[in-house]
Amino acid sequence: MTGLRVGLVLALSVGMLSHCGRKPAPPVLPIAPVKAGPEITVQTTPVPLDTANPAKTALEGGFSYAGGIAITSNQTSLLHGLSDLGMGPGGTLVAISDAGDLFEARLQLDPAGRLVGLTDAKLQGLKGLDGAALPNKDAADAEGLAILANGDRLVSFERDHRIWLYPAPVNGVAAPPRVAPKPATTFPFNEGMEAIAAYPAAGPDAYIVGGEEGEVWLCRLSTACQAIAPQQGPDFTWGLTAMAAFQGKAIATLHRGYDPIRGFRAILRFIADPLAPAARQVQIASLHLDGSTTRDNFEGVALSQAPSGATRIYLLSDDQAIGNQRTLLMAFDWTPPPPPAPLPPKTKKPVRKR
Repeated sequence: MTGLRVGLVLALSVGMLSHCGRKPAPPVLPIAPVKAGPEITVQTTPVPLDTANPAKTALEGGFSYAGGIAITSNQTSLLHGLSDLGMGPGGTLVAISDAGDLFEARLQLDPAGRLVGLTDAKLQGLKGLDGAALPNKDAADAEGLAILANGDRLVSFERDHRIWLYPAPVNGVAAPPRVAPKPATTFPFNEGMEAIAAYPAAGPDAYIVGGEEGEVWLCRLSTACQAIAPQQGPDFTWGLTAMAAFQGKAIATLHRGYDPIRGFRAILRFIADPLAPAARQVQIASLHLDGSTTRDNFEGVALSQAPSGATRIYLLSDDQAIGNQRTLLMAFDWTPPPPPAPLPPKTKKPVRKR
């Protein structure tokens, strides 16, 4: 969900754009029921990294494009609003939507390891604490997803701000969710816990929670959440939308920016240690999606290992069920630059004898 931040930017832009005439609102896609059973058919269309240069794959900072697709379905109009994703076993993509749906599909890679499609897709509604369907938008606005090492899934919701733990299925049967600890703070109605990530560096039950304004907390299933250093974008038009555990103590943070002239933009950062004080935060690398780069309302990030051994990054966009936006899944590989060559040893100058 774009939340109050994008709404404020739009409101500030009304006066600027009024001289050019009012632009008609984009069409909102209709809602239709899913067919019987969770299985659905999806269609995927490849997208280039750069619309101005379709052959481009290399980016600054050691990043390279590893394929991307736009996702649609002619079987249901519920496949919209995907707001975060995680990686399940065997190359399975797991995503949640801000309408309270769970989307799962298997990633399809070509012989070179590039993302080319999805197979075995399923779409079904998230359940409430009583095992029944979530009753309305306020209860169903799922924004963040974290998958723990044991397969349990944490989902953060906004509007009705809360975190629920969905236990891993046993023999194909999933138990109802239960309440998990959340930060003890007050969030705006439509701008809450956008980001959540398992954080095994702090323990098997640890996870990190991020608010859209950049506030961050370390939480555990066994204890209360505690505030840690914020992770904020370049200015107030940027929001923190997703996080994922990286190598060791490091995490990846995804920030989304928007203005009516440039549209949606994204910055992915690798942060060495989110538990370090703010003044000692170290950025390992960053990926910028702007200009002629293919981009949309990116709200989800997941990390895995590419067939080449590089770090594989998957970014997912929320189309908000608006006709001029798309559900994009884009893959990037990151290889750290080689360490600098060691300096030659200093030679001692001979001492002249007198």
